[in-house]
Amino acid sequence: MTPCCVIADKGYDSKANREMARERGIIPVIPYRNNVKNQPKFFPKELYRARSAIEQCIGKLKRFKRVAMRCEKTKQNYASIVALACGFILIKSVHVA
Repeated sequence: MTPCCVIADKGYDSKANREMARERGIIPVIPYRNNVKNQPKFFPKELYRARSAIEQCIGKLKRFKRVAMRCEKTKQNYASIVALACGFILIKSVHVA
């Protein structure tokens, strides 16, 4: 399955990265650096905003030591710990008091 787009930060802003993605039929969603000339006016901001939400979720998951250090040996156990951590994150975000 081929991804439809690649979302990255300004650190991956290079002509080579963009061309390689386009050759494979992937849309690069990479913001241009401030010093780049001939920047296109259109940039898919909504797709790029989704990147920050994903990064924040990963950051919250890595607060759990067993997830960050990959203490579990099997895929099933690791997936269970990630699901449990996601549950704790969800409860904490909904819980008011």
